[in-house]
Amino acid sequence: MSEDNITEEEKTAAEDGSAKFALQRIYIKDSSFESPKSPECFRGTWQPKVNMELNSSNKLVEEGLYEVVLQLTITAKGEDDEVVYLTEVQQGGIFHIQGLAEDALAQTLGAFCPSVLFPYAREAVDSLVIKGSFPALMLAPVNFDAIFEHAKNQQAPQTH
Repeated sequence: MSEDNITEEEKTAAEDGSAKFALQRIYIKDSSFESPKSPECFRGTWQPKVNMELNSSNKLVEEGLYEVVLQLTITAKGEDDEVVYLTEVQQGGIFHIQGLAEDALAQTLGAFCPSVLFPYAREAVDSLVIKGSFPALMLAPVNFDAIFEHAKNQQAPQTH
């Protein structure tokens, strides 16, 4: 990012250290659990193929307040490749962010905020799966910085 794209307010905030970040609220925006093969699925051996889809989005709520939503969709399939359960959680958060340059704001909204939300989403998914009478599902940690960088590189114009 060139110096010309940085506003005077961002320059001042960066120089005097007045950049601000605060978590305002964490909440579940939406959640669902489906087990279309119940109760038949409980009679066989449990060796599922589990797939996780991960998405995040953000929007400006008002000056300096951003909503970030991390969506996890988990699909478990049985030996017959039929869905045993499907769960989706949209974990939301409201973040107060001010005084960041455009690139730093994008990194914060696209990587840092989702990494703050992930443990809450992971716990919500695990809770839904257990309440469905399935074994606990502890999702592995996710490197949101790497995902953000990959997405940023994919969006960058290809130069030949």
